Amino acid sequence: MAAIRGARERARAELTQEIKREARRQLASAGAQQLSLRAVARELGMASSALYRYFPSRDELLTALIVDAYTELAEAVERAVAAAVPAVAGGGRAEQAFGARPRWRAACLAVRRWGQANPHEYALLYGAPVPGYRAPEQTVAAALRIPSALLGVVRTAAGHLEAGSGRPPGPQYAAQLARLVAQYAPELPQAVVARVMVAWTQLFGMVSFELFGRLSGPAQPEEEFFGYAVEQMADFLGLPQARG
Repeated sequence: MAAIRGARERARAELTQEIKREARRQLASAGAQQLSLRAVARELGMASSALYRYFPSRDELLTALIVDAYTELAEAVERAVAAAVPAVAGGGRAEQAFGARPRWRAACLAVRRWGQANPHEYALLYGAPVPGYRAPEQTVAAALRIPSALLGVVRTAAGHLEAGSGRPPGPQYAAQLARLVAQYAPELPQAVVARVMVAWTQLFGMVSFELFGRLSGPAQPEEEFFGYAVEQMADFLGLPQARG
């Protein structure tokens, strides 16, 4: 019985992945608004009633695609950060801090490259909302992995960040920021977390501008502009320059 149950579970998992692959193909060809369970079932040679046993609604299928896309992007960023400057066993705090800037570059480049390789999935995450769809709570944890990875890069330089300047946030945002700091980065000053939030939104705004065709003229060539902007963000964050 256990063997039969295991075979059924594997078959279900394989078909679930095939449904999502076909849905991603439709996402690329027609867009999220036109995603249809009936069309997916037709392309897979399934009865619509059979597909509903896997995804009871279009919104549940969209949610699965969103969670997968966030997870893929987060994993790309995390791999890039880990490969940029591997943590040195027994390395001092200062030694780790001087690796923060190359890790930041790697994280930003990973976001851009993933978006270029997966423009339709990127648009699903960061483009116009799909009419009638409300993302459920389960998408939040997947989405938070990306800013958490960026925050983690800055965390490695804690105690060695160059002092930033600028006016403090307004009282309402300061209260929200205090909650974020308490929950995600109690070891960092509130001003540092505020700068991470600014850099995070700048990064994705810049990548979105490029992918959605909004960069032109003064922002050419795009790759050089991107590299320049990434360094400006690193300066804004106070990441120390590499020794040497």
